[in-house]
Formats: sequence, structure tokens, C-alpha cells
Amino acid sequence: MEIDKVPQDEGITAGITREVQYAVDENGKYVKTFSKGWEPKNIVNELAWKDIEDNMNLANERISAGKASPIMYFMAKCQMNVALLAEYVEIPKWKVKRHLKPRGFKKLKPDQLENYAKVLGTSVDELLNYKPKN
Repeated sequence: MEIDKVPQDEGITAGITREVQYAVDENGKYVKTFSKGWEPKNIVNELAWKDIEDNMNLANERISAGKASPIMYFMAKCQMNVALLAEYVEIPKWKVKRHLKPRGFKKLKPDQLENYAKVLGTSVDELLNYKPKN
């Protein structure tokens, strides 16, 4: 791609970041240049973030209905699934599944709560007192 044709389509990261691209200059040599974004990539990023928001909203609905624990919301926020969370907290997947239910969550010991909070990037207090935003 020629240097003057490197895409500069700002998307959700407008003003925050830019990407390194390599393009051909007027002498036919590859040079490093910067791009603000590219429309197809921006569309995919917007769809991905919409999916993450949908998962967080679904978690909030399930928590409000008493069908899930706050772990579900923070798991969605961190873009994790049961297997990945289990690996990070170093417990079996079946235990994570149990802790995703309100009854199992209430039985968590302080050290287990602290482990979840650390991995999920929150505090034990926020995990225990999380109120869904509807």
C-alpha cells in the first residue's frame, strides 16, 4: 500500500491510539507510518464491544432475578468464560459454576472471595455489594 493511501478512519479509539503500519514511500521503499484506524476493523471492534455490553447486561438481569452471583457480571466485564476464570483462580470449573449461583456465592470463604476479586480486577467489598445497573 502506498503511504498516502494508509487508512485514517477514526473509530472507537479516536484520539486515544494509533497503529503502526508499513507502506511504500515515493521511492518504493517500505517505511513505518501511522494509521488512525480502518473502517472494517472499526466495525468489528464496535460489534465486539456491543457483544461484551450485551453479556454484561444479561449478567445484570440474571443477578437481579436472583439466578446468578455478581461473579457473572465481573466475568463478562473481564471477557472471561468459566474455563478461563477457573484457570486464573486455580480451582476446578465445576466450582466456578457453583460460585456463579447465588447459593454457592454465599458460601465462599474470605480467601476465595479475595482470589476472585483479585482476578476480576475489583475489591471484595464491591464483589459482595454489587448492585446491578438496569
